[in-house]
Amino acid sequence: MTLVVRAVAATDQGLVRSNNEDAVFVGNRLLVVADGMGGLPAGELASDILVQALGVVDAMPDTGEPLQDLIAALETANGRIEAAVADDDARDGMGTTVTALLLSGDRVAALNVGDSRCYLVRDGELTQLTRDDTYVQALVDQGVLTADDARRHPQRALVTQAVQGGPFRPAGRMVPVHLGDRFLLCSDGLSDYVEDSVIAETLLANTDRKTAAAELVQRTLDNGAPDNVTVIVADIDEVEG
Repeated sequence: MTLVVRAVAATDQGLVRSNNEDAVFVGNRLLVVADGMGGLPAGELASDILVQALGVVDAMPDTGEPLQDLIAALETANGRIEAAVADDDARDGMGTTVTALLLSGDRVAALNVGDSRCYLVRDGELTQLTRDDTYVQALVDQGVLTADDARRHPQRALVTQAVQGGPFRPAGRMVPVHLGDRFLLCSDGLSDYVEDSVIAETLLANTDRKTAAAELVQRTLDNGAPDNVTVIVADIDEVEG
């Protein structure tokens, strides 16, 4: 049985922001969500640079080393962001988060830097595959804050690392996939304002990917949507015929 990933994306600039600094890529094997930072227009540029650099991987042959392929492309993106900052002082501090998923055979590589997330829905349960690189997540890890406290913390959006042209340490893992698995990739515009229980409910209640993605964005809008929001809903399927 040959597995494939079938995915749709949805994005919205939200109700407060004047521009959308998120960028998204949906390919045959590769999915990417990037959340730019650094203000207009630098954040948009950073996320676009990253998505273009990683997007090349989708057209490459499957090497069987998807995590290494993603990391190599991420290093290319980081170098291009560094060069873009060097070209214009106004871009100082620009960067982007990233969460990416790459299918290879019966496994996926999940990679992230920053606080964009990847979730897996399997057998009716939602699991977060990525760990946020944020100040509040560090406090949760230390037992200083609960997860609920972190959601309401005024510094919840403070990331501890991003792809900004300097040193960074991406987190990656390999995950075996099963027919019927559903993945969600999202910027923090969703996860900061819609609880995991509601995300799970939405993904489980809507078998149609497009409907699920649209409803997740709408739930963010219903909650005030002060940030850009981007989601990818992806299902593991088998090649027909």
